[in-house]
Amino acid sequence: MQGFQTHFQEAFTLQSYAPKKWDLAGLQGISDNTLQVHFGLYEGYVKNTNLLNEQIAELVKNGQAGGANPHFAELSRRLGFEYNGMRLHEYYFGNMTKTAGSAPDAKLKDTLATSFGDFDTWKKDFAAVGGMRGVGWAIAYQDPWTGSISNHWVTLHEDGNVAGFTPILVMDVWEHAFLLDYKPAERAKYIEAFFSNVDWSVVTSRLKPASAGK
Repeated sequence: MQGFQTHFQEAFTLQSYAPKKWDLAGLQGISDNTLQVHFGLYEGYVKNTNLLNEQIAELVKNGQAGGANPHFAELSRRLGFEYNGMRLHEYYFGNMTKTAGSAPDAKLKDTLATSFGDFDTWKKDFAAVGGMRGVGWAIAYQDPWTGSISNHWVTLHEDGNVAGFTPILVMDVWEHAFLLDYKPAERAKYIEAFFSNVDWSVVTSRLKPASAGK
């Protein structure tokens, strides 16, 4: 057991992340001011992810990584929140464009139609998920085993993610995503603005062939 622990300590590799950048100035219905505030929040998740990884690595190095160690346990749990906050924001900013205007292509429409009957029905369902009370994320996932699409509510970044599923469209519905532009009761207007800025080519590029998860 001691040999295993020593190997584990030596093999632990510290991963560091750098914040990504997006040129999204001039979005429809989402102000540049909102974007700048939002980018700052995202960078905070990147910073905290790196900090937590450093702290966990130090505990591993000192042989203090154990479920009975409350400090290690709390850092490990917190990492899920910060890491998913970082990653989901990257999906969110990455599936928007300031040159929106194109329509979803046939491949995406056909994939959505398989699960929802048609694109418009899927869109209404996705918007309904995003309009639910509370703060969180509306995410359209693809099941890699069947290729089907389903819409889900994810709260606190890490609660509600579907194991193994691939996010193809991610919409932030935490209040910081729209409160500088819309009143709390006007979330539907923000959702409409979000859809007007979706880069559908990016959404299509996230689709994978069925059975890719096997």
